[in-house]
Amino acid sequence: MIDNIVGRPIVAGVDGSTSALRAAQWAADEAAGRHIPLRLVHGVNTCVLAGTGGVALPQSFFDALEGEGRRMLAEAETAIRQQHPGLDVGVDLYTADPVPTLIDMSEHARLMVLGSRGRGGFTGILAGSTAVALVAHGRCPVAVIRGRTPDEAPPSRGAVVVGVDGSPAGEAALAMAFDEASWRGTDLLAVHTWIEFFSDSSSEYAGQFRVDWGALENCERELVAERMAGWQEKYPDVEVRRVVTRDRPVRCLLNHAVDAQLLVVGSRGRGGFSGMLLGSTSQALMYHAPCPLLVVRPAATP
Repeated sequence: MIDNIVGRPIVAGVDGSTSALRAAQWAADEAAGRHIPLRLVHGVNTCVLAGTGGVALPQSFFDALEGEGRRMLAEAETAIRQQHPGLDVGVDLYTADPVPTLIDMSEHARLMVLGSRGRGGFTGILAGSTAVALVAHGRCPVAVIRGRTPDEAPPSRGAVVVGVDGSPAGEAALAMAFDEASWRGTDLLAVHTWIEFFSDSSSEYAGQFRVDWGALENCERELVAERMAGWQEKYPDVEVRRVVTRDRPVRCLLNHAVDAQLLVVGSRGRGGFSGMLLGSTSQALMYHAPCPLLVVRPAATP
């Protein structure tokens, strides 16, 4: 991956759900292939539970919760060790608010990995503020494992798809995407969309501005070429295909990610990917990506 996170472990959230187990197994594949440690974490927010309705809960209740959390961690660890017997796997149980816990852990992680649905310790991790907070404030890349179930055959040569927009977060995403494509031995599909400044209702008036669409498209292609040049020299083994098109970013990315191994985007963007994880675009990708989604922050740049 990127230079300043080499040597750090991959961290996967575990909550007993099938989705979280799939995410942990995906994280284990990544960790084993890169010969780095994997940490499995589970959290129980006992502070919130202790004040519920002003009712004092017995210590046995919290002991039972912690015991269930340890059982979930042990179950996930056993499954992973069967799959990767030589992998360095550690487990951690936290009795704290998941948001600051995950954010703090991300400072020392190479990658945070989450399932697309949750229950238990990290309940709703991709259904609201927790996911948004981790993506917005986490200090390392965040992977959301979505898409095919274990009984569905994954694409044997699916590409890595990356959104390109020229922003700092976009540069970090490019770095991560090239590295992932090289490690996976597959192609990289660089997607750039433009012409997002006319809404559907106002597009009929676009002609009044006498926009030279051909010249604008050439400018967009030049922007993509400039952003890709250095990375293609660094990763000569990666075959790059480019898509530069007038389209909405979510629709375009989702379409091209159907047969992909991985979809990589920056945490914030500009131009076609403006506000990537601050509104409807982020929700669309987090809930509808047909493959694992990797969100990269600018701090991950070399």
